[in-house]
Amino acid sequence: MTNAQRIRRVTAGLLAGMILALAIGFFAANKQDFSENENRYLAKLPSPGWEDIKSGAYMQGLSDYASDHFLFRDFFIGLKTKAETALGRKEINGVYIAGDGYLIEAYKSAENTERIAGILKSFAQELEGQEADTQETEGQEPRLRLMLVPTAVYVYEDRLPAHVQTKNQMETAEAVYRAAGIVPIDCSQALLEQKNGEPLYYRTDHHWTTRGAYEGYRVFCENMGFEAVPLMEMAAETVTEDFRGTIYSKTGDYSRKGDSITIYTNPADRLTVSYLDTGEVTDSLYNLEYTEKKDKYSLFLDNLHSLIEITNETAGSDRELALIKDSYANSMVPFLAHHYKKIYVFDTRYYKQGPSAFIKEHPGITDVLILYNMNTLDSDLGIRGIY
Repeated sequence: MTNAQRIRRVTAGLLAGMILALAIGFFAANKQDFSENENRYLAKLPSPGWEDIKSGAYMQGLSDYASDHFLFRDFFIGLKTKAETALGRKEINGVYIAGDGYLIEAYKSAENTERIAGILKSFAQELEGQEADTQETEGQEPRLRLMLVPTAVYVYEDRLPAHVQTKNQMETAEAVYRAAGIVPIDCSQALLEQKNGEPLYYRTDHHWTTRGAYEGYRVFCENMGFEAVPLMEMAAETVTEDFRGTIYSKTGDYSRKGDSITIYTNPADRLTVSYLDTGEVTDSLYNLEYTEKKDKYSLFLDNLHSLIEITNETAGSDRELALIKDSYANSMVPFLAHHYKKIYVFDTRYYKQGPSAFIKEHPGITDVLILYNMNTLDSDLGIRGIY
């Protein structure tokens, strides 16, 4: 046997051994139901059925199962991402590899602007003539405002890779403001003015930080005639420095450093927070158990709830707010709470009765705020159910 033949046999044996070891490892390893890194449920082993076998669905299910549970999967995904970025790739799964360590989600052109604006206009018309039952606003309908928040792709445009062209989010927002006929609260300029200071958005997640949310709150106060509470008068606490969010999960670069999350509480506030869908009552707007989980942003308002009632015994007024929102609003509520005796927080993806009917049944509501971020406005199912 020649040396060349020996080398071929040894190589073939090593490859066969590696394949056999991976196969044994695949079947022997514990299978996870949920991927913390990808923030999603993994495929389950499909059950064979004649119809699925005929249609090919069974084989596709097997392929998905094998792909999701491949041995050392996270390592190989991370290795692939590292190789792509090393070769100069600046966009992965709709996420830009931006400057200063940011992962920034791309903005897709809006396709449902007219429809969404029409829904908002109908909601406003539904509330017309609804009177707010307080001495301060007696005989007046609740003050309705709309805040459409730009995301990092707009505010941090100068950190995007060279030659990237992205549609201006605020042009779409202005079109919605005009067509909806609702008084706008535009916080985009305030965010642009602060973009070189403390981080306004997380580097690994699509949400704004609490510092960014404070800018939105400050502009809201200016519009509503409130005096914003200075940050220095609030108690700040960094509750985690290891937050890796949704954008981190999309890119597959699992070696990235996590973000910190800072929360603020006002010592003057005395809160009762009632989660009306579960019956839970607490005195805090934060559930710090989420700091031990992947989805750490859910510590704000305890993740997803259809309706939350927040009462502040020491509020600066007797006003009441109905807040219809996406998750961007969750980190702004702790600032708003100081100004309202009650805040009703609606997530209309899950609240099916219609906030307009609720507002009509609660004449104490003096203000209504609709708050969505521009990246999810076009596709958020909740905004279609606000009335």
